[in-house]
Amino acid sequence: MPTSADGPRTTAPPQLPGPQVHDRHPLALALFGLTVVSGLIDAVSYLGLGHVFTANMTGNVVVIAFALAGAPGFSVTGSLTSLGAFLVGAGLAGRLAVRRAAVGRVRWLRTALILEVVLHVIAAAVVFAWGANGSVRLAVIALVAVAMGLRNGTVRGLGVPDLTTTVLTLTLTGLAADSRPAGGTGPRQRRRILAVATMLAGALPGAVLVLHGQVAWALVASAVLAGLTVLLYRE
Repeated sequence: MPTSADGPRTTAPPQLPGPQVHDRHPLALALFGLTVVSGLIDAVSYLGLGHVFTANMTGNVVVIAFALAGAPGFSVTGSLTSLGAFLVGAGLAGRLAVRRAAVGRVRWLRTALILEVVLHVIAAAVVFAWGANGSVRLAVIALVAVAMGLRNGTVRGLGVPDLTTTVLTLTLTGLAADSRPAGGTGPRQRRRILAVATMLAGALPGAVLVLHGQVAWALVASAVLAGLTVLLYRE
């Protein structure tokens, strides 16, 4: 064991740096799958839960401002519930990250994703049992927002460029600003395009389900896709 003047020094297990993860790496493929899930969740939360975001907190802060200004169709209570629950989920991700070196990256990531799947399943069960109105709607918002806060906190710790799984603003900015017409070299163009495409791939069927009154089934779909991501993730 390495030693120092202060006594024994432990060495954490090697971790693969995020920037070195290529597009076909199992971790990148898992993050693409989670981006599809995010598209579904965006459709559920915004179209089915009262114009509230549960993954994109920038949008949520803006929605709170709209509601305070008196714009119709927006809820301060719903957005604040989402924001608070999201922070709880991100805090949980931080707690899990403390044990990352001890348990290894793969086990750490799987644990976080399993918790996300469980929260999606509970949210779907609540909607099947009681619908998504009134105080029940707030409970569903909270469950999904905790899941997405947990996801965001976990993915942030991975540090894989252009694969946040929930926000595309910087991805699209990089796609344009680093492009050859803009004088750049076009790094990670395929990844950035795939990130946008996978978000669309989740949002479209999610919107169709919600618009046909199938909020619960949209949540089931998100749980199934996240669950498949956990099962297929191997390194």
